[in-house]
Amino acid sequence: MSVDQKTVRRIAHLARIAVTDEDVPHLQGELNAILSFVEQLNEVNVEGVEPMTSVTPLVMKKRQDGVTDGGYADKIVQNAPATEDNFFLVPKVIE
Repeated sequence: MSVDQKTVRRIAHLARIAVTDEDVPHLQGELNAILSFVEQLNEVNVEGVEPMTSVTPLVMKKRQDGVTDGGYADKIVQNAPATEDNFFLVPKVIE
């Protein structure tokens, strides 16, 4: 697969990147090189290879998953301009 100059301009537009006409041929070469590399990666046989999240085997540290209310609702709302029963009061915006 190769990218033409029209596609480069479209990609730049979608990415909201300002690209001058002088930069289009250079970017076209860069994108084509990236796509060529991806095509090379697709040729590698990865059957039977497990996906990795890291190059070294790591075990995630886990903690007990317990639900708590925090126990400090008063501290959370203490700087609010208006509260009621530890809830924030906000102005009504829908009629």
